Order: sequence, then C-alpha cells, then structure tokens
Amino acid sequence: MYNFPRDFLWGAATSAYQVEGNNSFSDWWKYELAGKLKYHSGQACRHYDLYNQDFDLAKELNHNCHRLSIEWSRIEPEEGKFSSNELEHYKEVILALKKRGLEPIVTLHHFTNPIWFSELGAWALRHPDKYFLCYVAKVVEALGKDVRFWVTINEPMVYLYYSYLLGAWPPQEKSLVKTKIVMDNLLRAHIKAYRLIADIYKKNKLNRPMISIAQNMRAFVPHIPTLRNKLAAYLEVKSFNLEFIKKSIRAKALDFLGVNYYSRSLVELKGWGIKNFNMNVCDGEPSDLKKNSLGWDIYPEGLYSVLMALKRYKLPVFILENGICTDNDSLRWDFIREHLKQLNMAMESGVKVLGYVYWSLIDNYEWDKGFGPRFGLIGIDYNTYKRTIRESARKFAQVCLDCEL
Repeated sequence: MYNFPRDFLWGAATSAYQVEGNNSFSDWWKYELAGKLKYHSGQACRHYDLYNQDFDLAKELNHNCHRLSIEWSRIEPEEGKFSSNELEHYKEVILALKKRGLEPIVTLHHFTNPIWFSELGAWALRHPDKYFLCYVAKVVEALGKDVRFWVTINEPMVYLYYSYLLGAWPPQEKSLVKTKIVMDNLLRAHIKAYRLIADIYKKNKLNRPMISIAQNMRAFVPHIPTLRNKLAAYLEVKSFNLEFIKKSIRAKALDFLGVNYYSRSLVELKGWGIKNFNMNVCDGEPSDLKKNSLGWDIYPEGLYSVLMALKRYKLPVFILENGICTDNDSLRWDFIREHLKQLNMAMESGVKVLGYVYWSLIDNYEWDKGFGPRFGLIGIDYNTYKRTIRESARKFAQVCLDCEL
C-alpha cells in the first residue's frame, strides 16, 4: 500500500496555447501561418470557450488543483497595450477553478510569446525582462488575490534547446551564443519576476504566495557504463537539470521546486570537446523498455532518482508535469501507477512533496508534433470537440479521492 497525505494536491495541467485555440497574436500562430511549422493549432481544443466543461470534468475526477497558463499575447497583443477583456477572462477562469475547489497553479510563460515581442528579438534582446515584467505586473495585480501558486517560466532548458539550439520552435535559430544569452535572460527574468510578485502581494496585504519555475528533468543514464559516459551523464544532470535551479536558489528566488518529469536519456560520449557533453544523448537507441507514442522510454525509477537528487536543497517539491502520450489507455494507467509508486518511495525517503499534476487534463496541440500525441486523461474528438473521460482517469480519480495506491 502506498499512502499520500490527506492535504496532498492532485490534478492535471493544460497550457493556454495548446488548448485554447485561435491565439492569433502569438509567435507560434505567425510561424504556423507562414508554413514554418508543419501543424496549425487552429481551434486547438476550444478550451477558451469550454473551460467550464473541462473544469467540471476535473472536479468529477476528484482533482483538487489544476495547473494552467496565461497567454501573454492575449493580455498584451500590442506592446504596452493591455486587454482588460482578456484579464477579465482569465479572472473568470481562475474563479471557475476556485468555485469547484480546484487550487489554481498559474504559469506566466509557457513557451509562446507575443508577435511584437518576437519581432523585437524576444528573449535574445539586451533586456527582455523589462517587457516580461510589465506583463507579469498586470496579471498578478489582476489575479493575485485568488492565486497561491505561481510558475514564472515553464521548462527554460527545453525552450532553449528547441528554439535556439535545435531550431525547431520559433524563432527557429541555431546558435550556441544566443542559447547562452537567452538562458541568462530567462534566469534574470525569473528572479526579477519572483521579487516583483512577492512585492505586489506585500503591497496589497495578501498572504505571501509560493513562486517557482517548472523545470524539466530527465534521468541521464550512461548507455554503456564507461567512466567517460558516467562523467557525461553527471555533467548533463548538472547543466540541464540543476543549473537553473541552483542559480535561482542562490538568488533566493524559489519557494518550491517545480518538477516536470517524463523520461530518461541514454548518454553516449563520442568525444571530449565541450560540444560533445551537451549533444551526445542517444534517445533513439533501442531498449527493452516500453515507450510512449513519441518513442520516449518509460522509466519510472528515474523520477525517484531525480527527486533524491533534489533532497539536498531542502525545498518542497511539486510535480507539475508527468504524463504519457499513448493510444493504449492501459499503458497510461500503468505509467501513472508506477510513477506514483516511485514518488511515494521518495517521500518515504524524506523528500517533501506538495502534490502531483498529470500532463495533461485533455488531449491537446503538442507543439511541433501536432495533434497526434494523446496525453489527455480526457480524450478530445477534434471533429466535434466532444470530451470523453478515459478509464485511466477513473483509476487516477480513485487515488485522488483515497490518497492511496
């Protein structure tokens, strides 16, 4: 038997661009229309209009929290011009969650940017944080009294990798120099946003919120356990998993550790140059492990190892994303169950965990992979937008209710 605290937070996540639809002021929308991305998000899941229905389903599934994001391009479609209508919309979304007893966990930046910000140079600008902080201030002033958990930036290392190193996501650049510039800028933006949010709550005499980032973490495993592969795996953990976190902690800009965990990476070092340590990751190597529909290894024990590595920082952990895309719903439940076992084991070993958020509540637009990958506890028929609760969601709902596995 695996037991969780009665005050444990259980839920699922969405991100605005992936589910809302018609985010026409976003850089992703611009790149889609220009044919620079293979798939067009279009109406996505129509969550912008159907959020009440989706939150009713989350409540039915015994969730007591929900992670969502605010779409910056809706709030500030033109530089310096903020939409009171969109601020009111997101206020209604937050209140819809609160009404159903769902704790909102609000993300301020989840990969997408306003077109105007993108055209200025986005996160490679000299001081992009000044634009981001204006947006953060508007949102926090409008929503703060109803929000206890803030996530400033989602998966900064993933954003860096796909947008500035691999060149698959807007702005589709391949530059080591810009990658470093953008990382420094994202870190600075997070630290300043952390302080700004805290100051706004203090000014408005609100109880201090919990503020963090959502850091994607992978279990880096040597493909062949040679000394240099072990060293390479260690350096991958240090740079990809921990660097952003350690620098944020040093700046006293994390109240908890937001963790997104999906899979492992097999590391095979093919040379001693600096570039080799960052690039030689063998995700495509064959293994005996089951995989999701994108070919990622299912490796629950990696969650335990990631959490144990975080124990030293003595901050509470919040699993903000953990999920699987698959057409085999039995495999989805196996994935959830086995990861919850590993999570429970880490808690028994002294890791303080606030909650577990599955990715995702509903099927969605999976960025450059389009609508094919099915991550949702709830299936979406993209012809009718009908929602269908999957059996895995029912089983997870029982865990949420009983706090037992």
